[in-house]
Formats: sequence, structure tokens, C-alpha cells
Amino acid sequence: MAQLEISLKPAVSKRWLFALAGLMWSGVGVMLCRLGYKWLQPLNSPQAMTLTASGALMALLVYRFGFSKLALKNIRRIQQLPGRVCLFAFQEWRSYPLVVFMIALGILLRRSPVPKSYLAVLYIGIGSGLLAASTHYFRRLLKPNESYPSG
Repeated sequence: MAQLEISLKPAVSKRWLFALAGLMWSGVGVMLCRLGYKWLQPLNSPQAMTLTASGALMALLVYRFGFSKLALKNIRRIQQLPGRVCLFAFQEWRSYPLVVFMIALGILLRRSPVPKSYLAVLYIGIGSGLLAASTHYFRRLLKPNESYPSG
């Protein structure tokens, strides 16, 4: 009698990892931007524009010096994985506690006495940086043979 082996590891191709990472990063980015813009709605136009511009500047810095590098590092790591891998390998396992910490920090900040208009700058900056960096995953998905610089 043959023994039935059940695998609890949801294995997928690397293309699914690129798609999932891109969707996850862009989804969180859109969510953060929507919250930030919602918090700017009650402000007068010049004040809202100034804070939005500050968030956009922050987004450029967050993208250039943080999320873009991280996304490219993840792409190189995923490329080196064997054929079919666990669905949750779209990011390193050691990154998951950081994600939990960031979610908790976001909840704490939203409940803090910090004015929402100032939090909007942070949320727009991080959200837009995530959204911009997610394009690396989509580009890799659409152009699978394109090489990415190492390091």
C-alpha cells in the first residue's frame, strides 16, 4: 500500500513570487497613500500642497536609498532560488518580523497624538516609495530575461 504524502508547502514558480511581491508592495503603497491623502483633505490648499510636496520629496529619498535597493536585492535572491519554491519566499524569512513591527508601529502612530497632517507626509513618503519600487518586480515579471546588476 503506497503512503500518501501531503505537502503543506505551497510551491509556485518564481514568476508568481515576482507577481506577489509587486502586488503586495504596490497594494501597501496605495493603502498608505490613500490614508495620507485622506488626512490632508481637511487642510487648506496651500498647506495640503506643501505637505504633499514634502511627502513626494520623502518618497524620492525612500525609493532611491531604501526600497529600490531592497527590491533589486529581493529580485536577485528570487532569481537564485530553485525552480518551484514556497509562495512566501517572495521576501526573506527574516523580513517577516520587520513587517509585523512596521504594522504595529503604523497602528501605534495612527492612535498617537501626532497630528494626522504630519503623519500624512510619512505615509505618502513611504507609500509612494513602495509603489515606485514595486515597478521593479513588475518589470522583472514582464521582462524575465533582463539582467539586474549585482550588489
